[in-house]
Amino acid sequence: MSDSSTQKTANARSHDIVMAGLGKRRRAERRFRAYGLVSIMAALVFLVLLFTSIVSKGYSAFLYTNLALDITFDPQMIDPEGARSPEALASGDYDALWKSAIYKLFPDVTERQKKRALTGFVGSSAGQRLRAMVKADPSLIGSTQQVWLPVDDTIDMLAKGNLGDAAELSDKNKDSLIWLTELQNQSRIRKAINKEFFMNGDSREPEAAGIWGAVLGSAFTLLVTIGLSLPIGIAAAIYLEEFASRNRWTDLIEVNINNLAAVPSIVFGLLGLAVFINLFGLPRSSPLVGGLVLTLMTLPVIIIAGRSALKSVPPSVREAALGIGASPVQMVFHHVLPLAMPGMLTGAIIGTARALGESAPLLMIGMVAFIVDVPTGLTSPATVLPVQIYLWADSPERAFVERTSAAIMVLLVFLVMMNGLAVYLRKRYERRW
Repeated sequence: MSDSSTQKTANARSHDIVMAGLGKRRRAERRFRAYGLVSIMAALVFLVLLFTSIVSKGYSAFLYTNLALDITFDPQMIDPEGARSPEALASGDYDALWKSAIYKLFPDVTERQKKRALTGFVGSSAGQRLRAMVKADPSLIGSTQQVWLPVDDTIDMLAKGNLGDAAELSDKNKDSLIWLTELQNQSRIRKAINKEFFMNGDSREPEAAGIWGAVLGSAFTLLVTIGLSLPIGIAAAIYLEEFASRNRWTDLIEVNINNLAAVPSIVFGLLGLAVFINLFGLPRSSPLVGGLVLTLMTLPVIIIAGRSALKSVPPSVREAALGIGASPVQMVFHHVLPLAMPGMLTGAIIGTARALGESAPLLMIGMVAFIVDVPTGLTSPATVLPVQIYLWADSPERAFVERTSAAIMVLLVFLVMMNGLAVYLRKRYERRW
């Protein structure tokens, strides 16, 4: 009896200890879940704040303020000799046309300083637009037409309310605000889609600066990157996973591939500068060199993702293919690779998306240069969207702030699309074993 009661007492104590420990573990689990939930919520809050800040500063760049002027295409200012040749039309004084038109709207402005401020109301590209109109239609000479011209970037910021309250404005901007209000009352001010932002290359003037050159530069660079990294990365992954013998050399290669995936991207830029430009003499600031550098950077990511996708295919698939008489090559390319391809493509798309957002390696090969012309090929001087954003963020003009945020929005759209494509491929074609 004594032994039995002692055993019951010991069992009861053990039960109490277990129950006490179980309650403690459950409380710890609930705390861990709460910590995880708080972390996720904090990350979402910061993400929403980030996107809100970018969108609130950048959406206004997609619209631009235009001014309607009654332009008299005076033959004496455009082509006094009446030759009407392309050379004569191109050399006309078109700035005098819009200056004369805006002076007529404000005849009371006679002081030199205020007249200078008044001519600063119109954007610097107004003369070029009038020249393009006349060259396209010489019959405009001698007529008077109402033409919508872009205002100066400071006036655009003023019209959008991005320069603060009226009390905070300088004397020059206060005069501009008075003129802007008067023009608005005359229905001569409107906001239109900023086509220049999507169709132009870079410019020192914010109203003429666009992202099309950077978009094409990114496209050409990614074309080289995908064309090289995808076949080389997939081939390397197939060889290392399916055909390479396990020895010291393959182990060394695998270790180096894993290490290269963690190397800072600027190191690849230094390598590209030393090898592709200094050694091989390839053109600086070109998408060709940029694509080669990004290929080196994305190859380890694609190889690692490709090997993981191949490992996810069950060994029974390989054994069944070999059992029905397939050769090792047929087994890989006819049975294993089709099943692993969705995972391999997902890794390739993620690696390419990373390359799209990179700027540090491209800075080292000269793609940070100020390039106005839109690239026409793989060897043309070019820049890319991340570098364009970097250049605009470093510009002193306040109008470049909204263009920087707008360019970030465009870049984020491309990144979301590429990652969305990767998720779709994984969900659509992934096989679960």
